[in-house]
Amino acid sequence: MSTIRFAALKKALNRNSNEIHETEKRSSLFGRNVFNSITLQQYLTKSAYESVMSAIEKGSKIDRKIADQVAVSMKDWAISRGATHYTHWFQPLTGATAEKHDAFFESINGSVAMERFDGEQLVQQEPDASSFPNGGIRNTFEARGYTAWDPTSPAFVYGTTLCIPTIFVAYTGEALDNKTPLLRALQAVDTHATAVCKYFDKNVSKVNATLGWEQEYFLIDEALANSRPDIILTGRTLLGHTPAKGQQLDDHYFGSIPSRAMNFMKELEIESLKLGIPVKTRHNEVAPNQFELAPIFEEANLAVDHNSLLMDVMGRIAKRHQFKVLFHEKPFYGVNGSGKHNNWSLSTSDGTNLLSPGKTPMKNLQFLTFFVNTIKAVYNYEELLRASIASASNDHRLGANEAPPAIISVFIGSQLSAVLDELENVTKGKLSPEEKTDLKLNIIGKIPEILLDNTDRNRTSPFAFTGNKFEFRAVGSTANCAIPMTVLNTIVAKQLKEFKVEVDTLIEEKNLKKDEAIFNILREYIKDCKSIRFEGDGYGEAWEKEAKKRGLSNNKTTPEALKAKIDKKTIALFEEMQVMNKIEQEARFEIEVEEYTKRLQIESRVIGDIARNHVIPTAINYQNTLLENTKNLKEVFGEEYKTIANEQIALIKTISNHITQINALTLAMIEERKEANKLTGLKSAESYCKKVKPYFEQIRYHSDKLETMVDDNIWPLTKYRELLFIR
Repeated sequence: MSTIRFAALKKALNRNSNEIHETEKRSSLFGRNVFNSITLQQYLTKSAYESVMSAIEKGSKIDRKIADQVAVSMKDWAISRGATHYTHWFQPLTGATAEKHDAFFESINGSVAMERFDGEQLVQQEPDASSFPNGGIRNTFEARGYTAWDPTSPAFVYGTTLCIPTIFVAYTGEALDNKTPLLRALQAVDTHATAVCKYFDKNVSKVNATLGWEQEYFLIDEALANSRPDIILTGRTLLGHTPAKGQQLDDHYFGSIPSRAMNFMKELEIESLKLGIPVKTRHNEVAPNQFELAPIFEEANLAVDHNSLLMDVMGRIAKRHQFKVLFHEKPFYGVNGSGKHNNWSLSTSDGTNLLSPGKTPMKNLQFLTFFVNTIKAVYNYEELLRASIASASNDHRLGANEAPPAIISVFIGSQLSAVLDELENVTKGKLSPEEKTDLKLNIIGKIPEILLDNTDRNRTSPFAFTGNKFEFRAVGSTANCAIPMTVLNTIVAKQLKEFKVEVDTLIEEKNLKKDEAIFNILREYIKDCKSIRFEGDGYGEAWEKEAKKRGLSNNKTTPEALKAKIDKKTIALFEEMQVMNKIEQEARFEIEVEEYTKRLQIESRVIGDIARNHVIPTAINYQNTLLENTKNLKEVFGEEYKTIANEQIALIKTISNHITQINALTLAMIEERKEANKLTGLKSAESYCKKVKPYFEQIRYHSDKLETMVDDNIWPLTKYRELLFIR
């Protein structure tokens, strides 16, 4: 075993277990470090509290004097929780979070000091925006950008810092973050869903999009991870032979959680609950060292913030347990990768789930309305939905017989499919009394019973209905949920807007009753979007062929998928719904194309470095050992050595061939990379995708073969069998 591997394994075996002995009830921990509505009520006057709650619930503006009062209260509370600094916490277009810490400390006349934090510092700040991705929205020499307080997401104390969730915009007003478009999309879906809800209940005044994410991840011993340059620099293993035992025995999924991983999870849960993240579920996932964490559903904006915060918290707590968390969608070849299922629904302000049927025909008609309109929205914008989850890392996972394919389809189950088929065949126009009765009793009335028993899930479906929500399963584990949630809520808002116009037209021009008009429109939608519904196996070639016949897209790579983001249809959609203007959309396209290119560029450089500076020298070293052994055999046995050393000679030749192939492929890859670097934008991304990336697997093949031949004592890279099983 190489010196580096030995040292890493020794460190891993001598680690501190960091056992957690927390006996306090989880419920008593929840929100302890959050400046939530309860804390607001305790610290603010009644009028100030009502002003802030009005801003949260109705979007009204907060007066400057009220902002000053909130700031002072927030500062006093934060200091009582051990905070010394504050920051505007935001989500730039890097996909991660950002923060610049300022101390509450302020000197007066150079001789007296005090803790100060006022409304101006709370509401707006001007961080340097020059180094964040902007996609051409602003010039490089213009550093000005603004963060503005988002009162709908409560401030929290993390460590010794008061973190204030904010949006991030350019001097010219364009969004430079992922939160701003999400907030606009949530406002759009609220407006148009509320308008549709009034068909069924005139008292509905607000509709919230809800989100429940499921975060999958790998835990790797930190010492072992640090011994791998590819894990450190790219988040995944670029080389490595699969272990004899992986996931083939199906013994890890829902199995007993290893004690060391459990200690990590306990501390993670405690810290998450203190930050108001309502974590509830934990379990082993399919692959060795793979786990999942999921919270209770929340309003979408808050859920997105919580997921971004959680990923940061996970990394910090993992370090305390000598772990490294891998969020990459496919960190290990030959075992399952990780996703982040986004469970989405709509609910009214009183908590009524619009994707859950009720006890009356009218409530069930409401369910059908939002159910069918969501399917229609996905059908209309399936390419855009695919683009919302596109990334270099998620390309490894989609369609890999462990995750949904790149083809967007909707699974609703055979029984609900039968319901839609029946509705499709209802007579067009005014309904006879018999047809109304049949609809209410035999079709709509059965929906609650159907959903009660229809609990099957199709794991190959990227967008599946699972009882009272839609599960967007194709989202990758590294993703910021804001991106797919912005798209999903926007397309649903657009569809609901069109639906209301069509229903109102039938009522006014055809003199149809409300429920008849709704049925007529829904029936046409069911027919229109039938091709997006699929109940079968999404992994097979048969589905690829069938999807093509249906006119569905199959954009397998990120460069292919991202084109939908600047399609005229997409630009018109976001502008109409006032979610993003053309400049903001084009900027995001440019940023995501550039990120894809840079990630492949980094991986290409890393794999070339490891291959030529680690793998080849080690293989040559071992080859020299074999040559020396053969030479010694010749000296001892004379001509007889040819028979005795036959296996050694064959092994030397095989090793030599792999060395030659690795070197030649690496040089060829470098030349292709040089050519790709001469290009710009999408052309460069496509060149990396089609001409550079294919070399990765070819180089890997020969390297992994050498791993099985070269003496384990000198192999430089920590092996899968050492990485994948927590001790």
